[in-house]
Formats: sequence, C-alpha cells, structure tokens
Amino acid sequence: MDAVVETVEIACDESGFSGRNLLDPRSPVIVHASVDLAEPEAQDVLGTLRSRFGHRRAAEHKASALLRGEGDAVAWFLAALEGRSHVHVVDKRAFVATRVLELFVGEPSYRDGTRLGDDHAGAVAALRQRADVLAAFVAMTHLKHRRAVDPEAVERFLAAVPDDVPGLRALTRARVEGVLRRLVDGDPSIPPPLEPLVPAVAETALAWSAGRRSVAVVHDEQSALTPQRMARLAAELARAVSPAPPPLVDVRQVDSRQDARVQVADLLAGAARRDAEAPVAPAVPVKPVVPVKPVVPVKPAAPATPAALAAPRRGAAEAGSLS
Repeated sequence: MDAVVETVEIACDESGFSGRNLLDPRSPVIVHASVDLAEPEAQDVLGTLRSRFGHRRAAEHKASALLRGEGDAVAWFLAALEGRSHVHVVDKRAFVATRVLELFVGEPSYRDGTRLGDDHAGAVAALRQRADVLAAFVAMTHLKHRRAVDPEAVERFLAAVPDDVPGLRALTRARVEGVLRRLVDGDPSIPPPLEPLVPAVAETALAWSAGRRSVAVVHDEQSALTPQRMARLAAELARAVSPAPPPLVDVRQVDSRQDARVQVADLLAGAARRDAEAPVAPAVPVKPVVPVKPVVPVKPAAPATPAALAAPRRGAAEAGSLS
C-alpha cells in the first residue's frame, strides 16, 4: 500500500515585480514570500494590526501601510510569523546574468534558477557587473509580439559578450539563434527568459517541501504563472526529486482582496524587500529575515535526497523555520 504523502498549503505574494524591466536600479530585488497560515489565523494577524496598531480597515492590507507605521508593528508582525513563513529574495541583475548561461550554454529547463539547476556561480558573478551585456540580453529576449529573431539585437548581444569569462566559451551565434527561434516558435519546454517569479515559485515549493512533503500554492494573481507553465514546472520538479514526494502539486491564483493569507504574504514580502534594499541597516531591523545576498544557482551534491532538497538556496532568506 502506497504511503500517504503530506501536503502543506501555502499562500504567496511578491514585492518588487517590475515586469521585464529587470535592470531598474530603483528596484534591484524581487521578494517572494509565503506563509502556511490558515485563513482564520491570517484574519487574526490583520485584525491585530488594526486593533493594536491602528491600521485602517480596508479591502486589502498593503505593505506600505505596515512600513510607514510604528516600528513596533513590524517587529510584532514578523514575530507572529516566526516558524510559519519563508522569504525568497532574488537579485534581478544576478537573475538576468544566470539566464544568459541557462539559455545559451546549457539546455534550458524548468529546473533553471533553482537549487536543482546547474551551478554557473563564477560566470554569473562576472556577468552581473556587465550592464551592457545584461541590457543587450533583455532587449534580445523580449520577444513578445515578435514573429522572427531580430538579427540586430543578436549582433548587439554577441558584440557585448566578454571573451574572458570561461563559462561563456560554449556560447555561440548558432546556439543563441537556435534558442531564440525556439522561443519565437513558442517551444513550451523552455521557461520564459525574463520571468523571475517562475523559478521563485519553484524554489519556494522546494523549501517548504524539504524532500518530505508536497506543496499546494495559493498565489496572488500573476500573468507569468500560467496553468501551462505551472504544470510543466510541477512535472519537472517531480522528475528531478523522485523518489521523494513531488514538491509542487497545485498552483491556484486568487484575488488577494478575498484571501487574508495572501495579504499577510504581501506584507511579509514588503517588509523583507525594504530590508533587502536598505542602503544601511533599517531603524527597525526586519527580523528574523537574514541579510540578503545576490541569488546565484547552487547545485546540491545529491539533489534527489531529502537532505539536499532541504538545503536553502544561496541568496534565499528565511523568516523563521518551516514547519
């Protein structure tokens, strides 16, 4: 008789999403936050923010109200979520640099951008400093409404690619043009090149799963998280970790105004993003979120084992422990 696999339902939201404008220095990170609260528990959190800290009753709680209020409210809020929440922080420049390697050096996969993908750390660190390469890549891979590869965009990108980064030696014109043609043709096996939320959902599911249970996601509405992409993501993660339980079994999008859990995740994402982008330590430290480092791929030594799956990805910050 097959063992019953535990499933945990989490509610997620993000802060710092800027569409394909991934290189805006005013918004250097995107934060994906998640909580495993039940709806009544989330309602209690929001109710306390109103009754104890004077938050106005509104159709939707927003992070801006929490962060411009008293520091005690932030400290209380974070303490209330300890052990019931997780925060994944993505440095957007590092994400773009990583996508260059994932698309044009290896074979693109829905494992990309997660702990299950290839480790391009050295090349990513070098590319992250090259604004010209990153800008040319974004322009070249922004393919919405295009029916053909733009040869001028390819030329600009290839001209900008440095020749002193060993990890880029496998990058060729033929490889770049071939992948771009597949993207133009709508090859569903290639994840969208400029959508950091897709690997963020994957990494969040892997963190909550920890190699021992499955995860069902309730998420604020996001056009990047299409049913087709989420189905492919779930299938790829399941193949990668087998025989461990499939990390991601469902993604359901909701109107955040109708789900208190998603509103709590939004507040947490906003608080963590403020901490991540602060040029100096904030007056009220956003704890227990730890200091943020740029996200670069880390491939565990044994990705299919529970211990390896539970290892946090470099650059991910946790708010408390997962339960």
